[in-house]
Amino acid sequence: MKVDQKGHTVTIKDTQGSSSAFLQKVTAEYNTFKDKNIILDLTQDTGIQLPDVLAYLQLSDKHRKNKKSFVIVVNDFDFNEVPDEMLVVPTVLEAHDIIEMEEIERDLGF
Repeated sequence: MKVDQKGHTVTIKDTQGSSSAFLQKVTAEYNTFKDKNIILDLTQDTGIQLPDVLAYLQLSDKHRKNKKSFVIVVNDFDFNEVPDEMLVVPTVLEAHDIIEMEEIERDLGF
């Protein structure tokens, strides 16, 4: 697991290629990141399926209730399958763009 913090956003990258082990680590260390916007970079994981992404739903809901962004980055995935409550994008750059837009919305009171 590699952690990179820039301003109000922390990017956490899975370096082992195991989505379930990564979820356990992120959940265990969640209190360290709870006050930041979170990007989970799963681009190293091959063969990510919808159940793998849905495993992060509870953590995503918890984080978004605290008015912070939670974005998952996955390549080679059918993004139409993801429920509306979750943000899943193909690149880290796109994840940063979404967080920026959500920050503006929160500042404007939406």
